[in-house]
Amino acid sequence: MSSTTATYRSILREFNKASTSARATRNKVISSNIRALFEKQREGEERERFLYDMQNFKTFMQSQRIHKELLERYNPLHDLNTEERIKATARRVGLDMPVQAENKDD
Repeated sequence: MSSTTATYRSILREFNKASTSARATRNKVISSNIRALFEKQREGEERERFLYDMQNFKTFMQSQRIHKELLERYNPLHDLNTEERIKATARRVGLDMPVQAENKDD
């Protein structure tokens, strides 16, 4: 297996791991564009530079995925809205937020 094929497959694996939607509902245009890039560059004289750039792209995608996983693991409040974040922070230090009275217009 050539290095071009190995790089192409590793990029597709990273793309699949990073995707949040199911395989059937994923956008096929991105995969086909990546494939077209590799087919176009197969005969070019700047092949080594292209492979270097694609390895960097794969590393970037992998780093982004790992960063997201680490944020979810060690910072569970990052995706909450402001009110939920305040309640969770207060609960973390042993406090509960006071219940706010609702205005009733009767």
